[in-house]
Amino acid sequence: MENKKVIINVGRQLGAGGVEIAKMLAYTFHASFYDKELLSLAAQESGFSPRFFEENDEQRGFLRALFHLHTSHLSDNSFYPSDFTQERLFEFQCTAIRKAADAGSCVFVGRCADYVLRDRHDIVNIFITANYSDRLQRICERRECDEETAKKLINKIENQRSSYYNYYTGKKWGYADSYDLCVNSSRLGLEGTAAYIEQFVNRWYGIERYNDTVEE
Repeated sequence: MENKKVIINVGRQLGAGGVEIAKMLAYTFHASFYDKELLSLAAQESGFSPRFFEENDEQRGFLRALFHLHTSHLSDNSFYPSDFTQERLFEFQCTAIRKAADAGSCVFVGRCADYVLRDRHDIVNIFITANYSDRLQRICERRECDEETAKKLINKIENQRSSYYNYYTGKKWGYADSYDLCVNSSRLGLEGTAAYIEQFVNRWYGIERYNDTVEE
């Protein structure tokens, strides 16, 4: 593969296999993988412990958590400025995303990375969906729960993700016009979907990986 920086932002429905596919893409393109890892980077930027960001991950309501904040959430070098706002906390995460993108090839999962990096010309934005029945099955297996619990979990988390994304980006989470490629992982399976996205990314960046010449 050519030595070219690749930055892929992956949005995903719960249970669609987005994280697994993103990891495959990171491996294929020799890129750093960022999902929960971004929370640790944001914590380093802010001085707060990663646990504080984990408890408020991809959902609006950072400020509500402050009323229940315990000293265990704070690192030794933490600070509490007078202009401490939800937007300020979001900016810590944005800074972490930008620094990671500047450092080299990356695959980001969620957290508005597509919006944060919108001024760059070397990114590709993907959204991964799947059939609802497949998503339910995957959640039931992963969480070891029944379908009713899985349905409630999907509804809760996706409401949080869409509210978070829509609020900070001014776009619509999951809407096709917010992304470069939307793909249903139920059609090809997780590995097949990763391979399909890989081909799309190769063409996007002009990376020559395969000999497509047809013998006549």
